[in-house]
Amino acid sequence: MTPRVQGILLMAASMAFFALLDGMAKHVMLHLPAFVAVFFRYLLALAFTLVIVWRAGGLSLLATGHPLLQALRGLMLVSSTWLNFFAISYLQLAQTAAISFTIPLWVCALSVPLLGEAVGLRRWMAVLVGFLGVLVIMRPGTEDFHPAMLLSVMAAICGALYNIATRKVGGRDRAETSLFYVGFVGSLGAALPLPWHWQMPEGTQWLFLVGMGLCGGIGHFMLIQPHRLAPAAALSPFVYTQIVWMIALGFLMFGDVPDLWTLIGAAVVIASGLFVFARERSLGRSGEVPAPVD
Repeated sequence: MTPRVQGILLMAASMAFFALLDGMAKHVMLHLPAFVAVFFRYLLALAFTLVIVWRAGGLSLLATGHPLLQALRGLMLVSSTWLNFFAISYLQLAQTAAISFTIPLWVCALSVPLLGEAVGLRRWMAVLVGFLGVLVIMRPGTEDFHPAMLLSVMAAICGALYNIATRKVGGRDRAETSLFYVGFVGSLGAALPLPWHWQMPEGTQWLFLVGMGLCGGIGHFMLIQPHRLAPAAALSPFVYTQIVWMIALGFLMFGDVPDLWTLIGAAVVIASGLFVFARERSLGRSGEVPAPVD
């Protein structure tokens, strides 16, 4: 098996872990507040990350020359997770996944004021078409619209800001260092609302919470590995395999079946995101594969 194929398989597998995380979160939030679920998702993922950091080089990896950027990354990701978890409490997994695919479109749009990058007409058109795809998914003004869809949009914006902060950090810190600070800052941020929303997990709820933490830690770690084996251009399309996992888990765990408009809107958003990625690659830009919001 070639390194490129290994990288593609790892990317698809990481998307499966993120989808499983969302599926377990939706299930556990039937009984626990979302704030409790987010806290354990980050706390247990941090424990997993500490094991990785220790094996990779120990405490020396915790040093960073960019603490504010690392803190911003953690805050944006935990905010995105909060919003995403609240959204999936009300929406189908496929719906939240389809809206989350707008992250590269938001990155493209926000890179103009935040990074000072120039965006040409073709990419602006792709961004506009992608946002029209979101309107197809949401269908505001109809009985199919749910206000929680706006939470998914906000989660995607926070996810885009996380990706932009990650771009600013660039290759200045090791991947294990960045992974640690996401878990550390995320755990602190997730703990802040707990005094007002605490509920002790019981029985099998612990299994789901542990599973969420492991899926989050493993998913983000596996997201790092493919980039060491294959170019971003080969990996980018396989980020969107998450929608397949989400549809499957939504049906198996909750009996949800996405409607035709959701699938059409998702296809439009995915096509727009891939066009933006390909255009940035052709212009010699980094063209990073966007990280999921979990």
